[in-house]
Amino acid sequence: MAIRTATIAGLLMAGLFAGFAWAEVPAEVAARLGQDLTPLGSQKSGNKDGTIPEWTGGLAEIPAHVTYKAGDRYPDPYAADTPLYTITSANMAQYADKLTEVSASLFKTYPDAYKMNVYPTRRSCANPPSIYEANKKSAQTSTISPSGDGFTGAINSLPFPIASNANELIFNQRLQYRGYKITRQYATASPTRSGEYSVYTVQDEVIFPWNDPSITSTEQLNNIWAYYINNTIAPARAAGNVVLIHDTIDAVLGARKAWVYSPGTRRVRRAPNIGYDNPSFNDDGLSTIDQFNMFNGALDRYDWSYNGRSEAIISYNNYRLASADVKYSDLFKPSIINQDYPRYELHRNNVITANLRSGTRHIYSKRVFWQDEDSFNTVASSNYDARGKVWRVHEQFPYVHYGVPACNLAGSVVYDLNAGRYTAQEFFNEEPSLNHFADELTLERYTPDYIRRVGVR
Repeated sequence: MAIRTATIAGLLMAGLFAGFAWAEVPAEVAARLGQDLTPLGSQKSGNKDGTIPEWTGGLAEIPAHVTYKAGDRYPDPYAADTPLYTITSANMAQYADKLTEVSASLFKTYPDAYKMNVYPTRRSCANPPSIYEANKKSAQTSTISPSGDGFTGAINSLPFPIASNANELIFNQRLQYRGYKITRQYATASPTRSGEYSVYTVQDEVIFPWNDPSITSTEQLNNIWAYYINNTIAPARAAGNVVLIHDTIDAVLGARKAWVYSPGTRRVRRAPNIGYDNPSFNDDGLSTIDQFNMFNGALDRYDWSYNGRSEAIISYNNYRLASADVKYSDLFKPSIINQDYPRYELHRNNVITANLRSGTRHIYSKRVFWQDEDSFNTVASSNYDARGKVWRVHEQFPYVHYGVPACNLAGSVVYDLNAGRYTAQEFFNEEPSLNHFADELTLERYTPDYIRRVGVR
C-alpha cells in the first residue's frame, strides 16, 4: 500500500495520468495540502534560482500597510515594487523560453505597441480557511464522471485539489472560490482599428450554490452550480437586454439552461445558443460564449490533454490596472490596450491543450491554456483557426481581493490577430466596487419572469 500511495502521489503531481482513474486520493496524499503543497494544491516551494519564491500564505487578510474597508477599491499592496525589466519586440528573444504563445503572438503582431513590464513574483493567491478545509475532504472523495464532463463527491471547495488530468484542472478553474452571492457592474469595449469604441455597461449578479455553506454534497445541487443574470444597462440602444443562465456541472446529465429578454419584442425566450462558439455579448463578434472567463460550458467538443507545468511570464497582481485612477480613455487604445498598466510576473503554470474532437464542430480547432498553479485562474489562451493557425489570443489580468480573500480578475482582453482588433471585457475602473457579500440575492430572482421585469425600459 505504501508503494502504491507513493506512486500515485508522484504521478498526480507530475500530471502523467491520461485517464480518469485515480481522481480520489488517499488520506495521506490529501494531508500534503497545507504542508509541502499549498492548501489549493500547488507546489509550495519556489524554483531553483529563487525567481519564483515559496508560497507563504498569500494575501489571506488585509495587509497591515494598506488602508482598506469593505466596499473600497483595493489599494495596491505592492505599490513600492518597480519593474525588474521590460520585454519588447527588440529583446523578446532573450526571454523566449519564458513567454507564452499568447505573448509571442502579440509581440509579432504589434511589435511597436506590445510590451511586458515584469515585476518581482508575488505568490499572493489565498482563500478563506473554510475552503482549505473543504479541499482536504474533496481531495479524498471527488470522482470525475466516465465522460470527463462532470463529477461527484466534492462541495464548497476546488473540485480536485490534487488534480490528475486536464478535465479536472478545467473544473478547478470553473469552480474556484469567488464567494457565494456576488453583484458587480462592469464595462466592455471593442475599439475599431482607428480607436473608436462604445462602452457597454453591464450589471450582473450570481449565486454560486456550490459555495452555499448549507450544501453538503454535489448531489444536493441538482447539477446546477451557478445562477447568473447579465443585464446590459448602456448604451441606450442595447439597454434592457437581459440574459439568465442556470449553469450545470455535467453537460451530459443536463445542458445549460438559458433565457434572453429582448426589449424590442418585450418577450423572454429560451436561448439554447448561449454556449460553445456562438458569439458572446456586446463584443462585435470578437469572442465566443465559451471564452467568457477563458473557458466555460461543456467540455464535450474537445479532447483535453495536460502538457505539464511550465514557468512562464504571465499577468498577475493587477492592482494598478484595476485602479479607479485609470480611465477607459487611458486604457482602450487602437489595436491593443495600453500596456503601461498590466503587471507581469514569472509563475508556474499548468499547460492544457484542447483539440477539436472528431465528429464535432467549433470555430476553434485547437486551444492552449496557461493556468496559474496557485489560483487555477486561466490567465492566457491561444485559439486556432481551421487551418491550424493562431487566430485569437486571450489575456486575463488577475489580482487578489484580500478582503474576502478571493483570487479575482481586473479584466480580460481577446485579440483577433486577423482583424487587428480586440474586445476588452469585465473592466471595473469607472464602475462601483464589486460586492462579494450580496446577501440580498435569493434564488427567486433567477426566473424568466424576473428578467422580464428587470429588462423593461
